[in-house]
Amino acid sequence: MSRFDLIETPIRGVVALVRKPLGDARGAFERLYCAHDLGAVLGERTIVQINRSLTGAAGTVRGLHFQHPPHAETKIVSCLRGAIFDVAVDLRRGSPTFLAWHGRILSADNHESLVVPEGCAHGFQTLEDECEVLYLHTAAHAPEAEGGLDACDPAIAVAWPLPTGVRSQRDLALPPADGFVGLPS
Repeated sequence: MSRFDLIETPIRGVVALVRKPLGDARGAFERLYCAHDLGAVLGERTIVQINRSLTGAAGTVRGLHFQHPPHAETKIVSCLRGAIFDVAVDLRRGSPTFLAWHGRILSADNHESLVVPEGCAHGFQTLEDECEVLYLHTAAHAPEAEGGLDACDPAIAVAWPLPTGVRSQRDLALPPADGFVGLPS
């Protein structure tokens, strides 16, 4: 019996995972990852790196980030504390949803994760103070392969739920989508 429900989204490969916690008088137990249960989502890919981010202020935006091939990665993103609006943007050249985005609220309470496949950028906005986010990656971070687009670019038009708060200097310097030809599919 799978410990996850898989919910397809309008963007190919972007999948919401709803975890099924088990609870009793002691509390709860929840599986965050299982290669067997998530084989349909990850295929032959394996998780090779796990990262965590801590963000202090509601409204903070991180992203939109991706890695260029051959270091492209699939991410599974979960919010362990607080709540975030998590976004995937399709950057695959020739995709019918090129530059379209899908966003979901991930929180410590709703037991959801988002799978962001290769060829998509990822970003999020914190909806509460003191958020903790866990990322499972199918490729190690490669600084020479980093890429990104401006999270506030009107050509992408992500509808961030809160006014845009803190952004890193790196993220503020990311280019707009104008002229972006896309990533290989």
